[in-house]
Amino acid sequence: MRSMRILTVIVMTSASILTLMTASAKSSNQAETTYGNEKAIEFTANDGQKTAAFQGSIRVPENRHDKNSKTIEVGYVRFPATGVKNGSPIIYLAGGPGGSGIGTAKWRRFPLFMAMREFGDVIALDQRGTGVSTKAPECISDQTVAHTQKITMAELTKKYRLAGKNCLQFWRSKGFDPLGYTTLQSAHDLDDLRKHLQADKVTLWGISYGSHLAFAAMKIMESKIDKVILASAEGLDQTVKLPARTFAYFQRVQQVIDQQPLLKKQFPDVIAMIKRVNNKLEESPIMINIPRKDGGKLALLFQKGHMQMIASMMIADPGQYLAMLLNIYQGLERDDTQLLSAVLQRGMFNDNRIKFNLMPFAMDVASGISGERLSLVNQQAKDSLLGDMLNFPMPHLNQIASNLDLGDSFRQPAVNNIPTLLFTGTLDGRTYVEGQKEAVRGLNNLTHILVENAGHNLFTASPNVLEAMQLFMRDQKIETKTIKTPLPQLKL
Repeated sequence: MRSMRILTVIVMTSASILTLMTASAKSSNQAETTYGNEKAIEFTANDGQKTAAFQGSIRVPENRHDKNSKTIEVGYVRFPATGVKNGSPIIYLAGGPGGSGIGTAKWRRFPLFMAMREFGDVIALDQRGTGVSTKAPECISDQTVAHTQKITMAELTKKYRLAGKNCLQFWRSKGFDPLGYTTLQSAHDLDDLRKHLQADKVTLWGISYGSHLAFAAMKIMESKIDKVILASAEGLDQTVKLPARTFAYFQRVQQVIDQQPLLKKQFPDVIAMIKRVNNKLEESPIMINIPRKDGGKLALLFQKGHMQMIASMMIADPGQYLAMLLNIYQGLERDDTQLLSAVLQRGMFNDNRIKFNLMPFAMDVASGISGERLSLVNQQAKDSLLGDMLNFPMPHLNQIASNLDLGDSFRQPAVNNIPTLLFTGTLDGRTYVEGQKEAVRGLNNLTHILVENAGHNLFTASPNVLEAMQLFMRDQKIETKTIKTPLPQLKL
């Protein structure tokens, strides 16, 4: 449902290297400690690194509001603690919604998972409906979007709502209850996992949608949470971001550009350029013939909405994708579609069928949006750089299923004294800086660190991020409120 993260370079610190060595030395001593159905495994990261771990699962009701509900499996991998003084289990909450905690541990954040073992068992959780957990089949609806015809947002919304209703029926026919796939149900899973691990408390470690889930857990199991580490926070009423804040984001991008003379010469006014391209595409969409792997070509009438959708997917992090996006805009202004065509060859619009996966679909629709915020979003989208596509297909699917929306009481911010550490990237194009500050306004024991020039996926943006996490876990004072990272070059 939401844009995926961009792979960043992992910087290993001496502390994390030491943790890896300690983990290897202590793995044999940890092998005797198991919970429930756990089995010992050798966990292999995508870069080939290996470590001893345990794979397990819990069974939970699919829908706790239905006394006749079936149970589903929620799976995880547990990396045993390596420290001398171990604390509460640390549960990693992936973003998305729909991301895999186990997949994250295999890929971009393996060194962080290993480093965090100093403080307790680290749990790579696949939330309900994701990864190795019980998962519904993908729904391919009966709705399609024509490739060569101009379509309005009202028409697109109608098609997506029809597709959504079609898919709700499909999942029910396959024995899945869409009402069970909500953030609140997942928050209760965390408490069940805590009990399974025989822990008085747990520490939550999440990013993006993972922070959204953490906020919900704070409200239902506050006394059972030891600490919380978050990045790129998404509040409980922030499933749909405010479109007007995209303008401030691109202002921050322009500030970075202006500090690099050659780049400033190439992009003197990014916001004005985007507006010109938007107007151009709205007045005269472009017919593009996209080369396909089979040797044929796909004809696509490329419209303003397509460009806004691509931009929404490419602004999460500064770097290659943002640089590519700026060059696509510049090319379109010059009637040059070469770079755009190359990007489109990756297949973004190849399949015109509307498809959904249950977990991200239901999670976003259930978290929903308050009436007040919806009015504001609709008003701002009219003049926003990315318009209705910033959060697509929300709020377009809002209230599509009766009884799925969790209501305004759910969307009220968490208020508590749980020790919480938040990292915010100043160039985060998914969860904007302003929104993150609002998301944590009820947290009375908060340490907030700005990571300058970092984007949405910032845990590996600087070794200082891990150092701050380690200080926090040791209950030591964190002096810095800002971590500086190099200026992104934004060059292809």
